[in-house]
Formats: sequence, structure tokens, C-alpha cells
Amino acid sequence: MTEARLIRNFSIVAHIDHGKSTLADQFLLKTGAISQREFRNQVLDDMDLERERGITIQMHPVTLYYKLDGVTYELNLIDTPGHVDFTYEVSRSLAACEGAILLVDAFQGVQAQTVANAYLAIENNLTIVPVLNKIDLEIARPDAVMAEMETALGIDPMEVLKVSAKTGVGMDEVMRAIVDRIPAPQGNPADSLKALIYNSHFDSYKGVVIYVRVKEGTLRKGQRIKLMRWNHDYEVAEIGQFRPQPTPCDTLGPGQVGYFMAQVRKLEDVHIGDTVTEAARPTTTALPGYKEPKPMVYSGLFPTNNDDFENLREALAKLRLNDASFSYQPEVSDGLGFGFRCGFLGMLHREIIQQRLERESQLDLVQTAPNVTYEILDRSGKVIVIDNPQKVPDSGQIEEFREPFVKISFLVPSENIGDLMQMCSERRGFYLKTEYLSTARAILIYEMPLAEVIYDLYDKLKSVTHGYGTMDYEVSEYRPADLVRLDVLVHHNRVDALSSIVHRSTADRRARKLLKKLREEIDRHLFEVVLQAAIGTRIIARENIAAMKKNVTAKCYGGDITRKRKLWAKQAEGKKRMKQVGQVELPQEAFLAVLESDD
Repeated sequence: MTEARLIRNFSIVAHIDHGKSTLADQFLLKTGAISQREFRNQVLDDMDLERERGITIQMHPVTLYYKLDGVTYELNLIDTPGHVDFTYEVSRSLAACEGAILLVDAFQGVQAQTVANAYLAIENNLTIVPVLNKIDLEIARPDAVMAEMETALGIDPMEVLKVSAKTGVGMDEVMRAIVDRIPAPQGNPADSLKALIYNSHFDSYKGVVIYVRVKEGTLRKGQRIKLMRWNHDYEVAEIGQFRPQPTPCDTLGPGQVGYFMAQVRKLEDVHIGDTVTEAARPTTTALPGYKEPKPMVYSGLFPTNNDDFENLREALAKLRLNDASFSYQPEVSDGLGFGFRCGFLGMLHREIIQQRLERESQLDLVQTAPNVTYEILDRSGKVIVIDNPQKVPDSGQIEEFREPFVKISFLVPSENIGDLMQMCSERRGFYLKTEYLSTARAILIYEMPLAEVIYDLYDKLKSVTHGYGTMDYEVSEYRPADLVRLDVLVHHNRVDALSSIVHRSTADRRARKLLKKLREEIDRHLFEVVLQAAIGTRIIARENIAAMKKNVTAKCYGGDITRKRKLWAKQAEGKKRMKQVGQVELPQEAFLAVLESDD
């Protein structure tokens, strides 16, 4: 067990693609945790999806041992994601640390997530070590970027360390700064055990593996412990640290970060943010834990084969253990059968969850169009939370329809400010203020409905700013708006999975565009298929998919025309009957068509 004074707990926070994982790789190499032969890019990003996309999706803890001036220090690093959808992962890792390396790209400079994550670290009372990465680039502009860091974050340029995570230049200075600047954790090993659960995952052989940061006392193998949320007792079967592979040890003391297993078989028994304490000598006060994340985007997940429903339920339970920001509950759809209504933090989060389920559990899934969470104040004064368009009551029962608004920061080149402001006004955005980082770059702050943000605003921002713009947002409040439920009728039957909630001013345009898209996606049938869009009982748009034509008179040549007329009449009668009883098959692309936003 390492003494608390020799421990340093820190994480790396930065905007996406500023080099967090590459810097973590250099820490592993520098401390001998991996050899040069084992070295590869993104060592800690062990998920296939992370390696394919080149992004970090989950936090990755690792314990390193670094010798400085003859003293060996234990450094606990938690690598964090950079995308706005995974801010909750960042907040969890920061709660287990005393310091944070704030990494900034020497060319791209301060970005929207840089500012957001820096303030997140400051709110957690962490010591910030500012580091400028990619100084080896020919196009690097270190002096200008350090000036931006001083303007946006109040960081003294003299404190900024310059490194190249790719080549290893400047790494010794960063390692020394971690030891010198970041404070050692507090805690008495003789006190009653108090440890924070900051993550967990399910192992099919060992059960639930729980990641902890010990705050007080000592965690030992064979010890009887209690999880305070549910008041359940367990015996610790194995303790270890990630170095970077799971390595067993006998004890974990104050300030140390590691994992333990205690034959926890029920997935729901482990709660992220819970406190672990001794069963014989429990602590009286639990640790503060985490603020519960609120899913802001909801979507239906249905197995293409109904026999996979239970497999999907089990896969979701395992995923929920590893991702506390994800929620789900069973639902039934007329068109898709049995499935689950799932809540996500954003669209990337939703996409990652679906791909993880399909890969890790070999499931074939259909996802319905996503929607944000709304609130409805009904005539009786009751507030109803709407996470599914099907739950919207009749308009006569609605007193007030509210939608979530976000405070959104755009960091853009100065020459693109006009284009950005036009884009925001088209999406019902309210301008708040502009802050200039330099003559070339500015931060614009807006308030905007979340529904206008989640689908494709990020893509449009990149398009408008030629790839140089970034954004970050946080949900502020619910506000009244003129919203309606837009229903889609296929062959005169309402398809619940295609319903959406839209602003009344854009309903007609969206309805026409949606039906045109559906007409392209739905295959032609042997009968005419009618597509309609409706608000309540009022039809606002219509498209027809023509029937497949078959030449029933091909075998007729010459002779009397009455024979052909009989065959045509018989065909018309068959089509009429088929139109009444025929079933329209909807492909997966039809459900995704709702995602197509306005051009």
C-alpha cells in the first residue's frame, strides 16, 4: 500500500482530438508500464469502436509508478472522452482526482469543449496543469494559443508546458509538474473505510467488477464490505489496480484507485456514485456521489426478431452497469412489436449504444426516430413528461406545451460570424453575447431549443465554418412553445414509430419533406400505397406510391378486345381487394427518414 503523500490522482481533459489518448500513451511509455515493443496508438482505448473512430468513449483508469529524485510516486491517471455527449464521463473521472491536465492543441487553440472542461475541473476544485500539445507541427502557433488561454481561462502563459505527445518532447517537464503541482490526497488508513464507486463493468466469469477511489480507511482482500445505497453486505474476493492490465494486489489505501470483485451477481445492486464502507465498522456519512445525468434524447430500440427480446433486455442491463447516463424501459409498438424506450445524452451517445449492442451482443436492431424530452401542463394543472410522441394527449387537454432550451457556445473564426448568426436564427435561436478570443476567433453564446441542436447542428456548423467551428452546450430550462404532434399514416394506418413533435410554423414543410423521403424509401407494392401526414385529424400533406404494373394481356395477341377487357377488369378487382387487406412493409430506412432535417 502506497503512502498517501506519494500518490497523485489526475485526469486529462481537452477538446476532442487534441491528443489526450496520445499523451496517455506517452505516460505509459515513460513510466515503463508498457515497453516500446508493446507501444501502439491509443493503448487505453481498448474498445473496437474507439479505435475505429479515433475517439475515447469511456474513461480508462491506469496506475503508473514514476521515480523522481530517488522517490517512487504512484500516479493514477484517468483518460477521459472529449465529445460533448460524454461530458458525464468526464465529471465522474474528475470526482476521483485532485488535479487535471488541461490539454490544448498548439494549432487549433482553445475550443468550446476546452472551456467547458476547464470550468468543470475548476468547479471540482482541481489543480489545473495547462499543457500545450502538438508543438512539433509546422503550423503550430504557441504564442497566439497561450494568449487565447489567458483570455478565455485566465491561465498565466508562464505556467503553460509545451509538449509533443507524438514525439515525446517535453514529457519529463509534465511528469515533474504532476508531482510538484498536484496535491497529494488526504485520508487516514486507520479510519473507517469510505470509497467512491466511479465506474463498473460486467465480467461473465467473475460477475460485476467495481472501480473505486478510496477516500478514507483501507480496502482489503477478504474484508466484509457494505454498499451503502442498498445496504447489502459482500466479501471482497479480489482487489487490484490497472497497470494498465488488471493486476491483483492485497490492499488499497487512502488516495489509491483500483477495482474489486465481491461476487456481486445482480447488475442492479451496483450504483455509480455509491459509497463502499466496512460492514463491521460502517461510516456514518456517505460520499456526495454524482448528480444524476438526465437523458435528453429518447429513441425506441426493437429487435428485428421478436425472439431476441430477452437477449436485448440482458444486453441493456449489462450496458447500463457500464454507462450510468443511459436509461431504458420496455415499450410496445404496433408496427415493431416488443422493445425498449431508451434515453441518451445525445445523438453520438445513441449511435454508440446501438453499435455496442449489435457488436457485443450480436443483436440485429431497429431504432425509431429520436426525440427530445418535453413537458406538458394539462388543463388540471398536472405536468406530464413526454419522452415519446405517442404520449402527447389531445390538443384540447393541453394548457401549455414546453420544450427544453440549451445555452450553447460556438467558437468560430471571425469571418464566419454572419453565417453562424443566420443559421441560428433559422433554428429559433436567441443571441446572448459575443466574446473575442483574438482578432481572428470569437465565442458566440446563444439560447436555442434542444430539438434544433441534436440532429445535425454540429454538421451544419462544420460546413458553415469550413471545419474550424466547435460548439458546447448545456440544458438550461423548459420554455412554452407552439408545438404539435405530427403523425404519419401509411395506407390510412397511423405508424406510431414515425410520429414526431415539431414546431407548428415548420410542420407543413417538414411533413412534405418527410413524405417525399418515405416515398423513396418504401418499395412499391402490388397496390397503390397512400402516405399522409396529419396534425390531429387534419391532413396536411399526401404522397402516393404507384402500384407495380403487370402486363396481364401479354399472352393475348390479335383476337377480340373483350378478352383483354375481362383480364383488365379482373386485375382491377384484385388490386382493389389487395388495397383493402394488403400489408405495407416498412424498411429500417423509413424510420430513419424522420431524421432528415430541413435543407
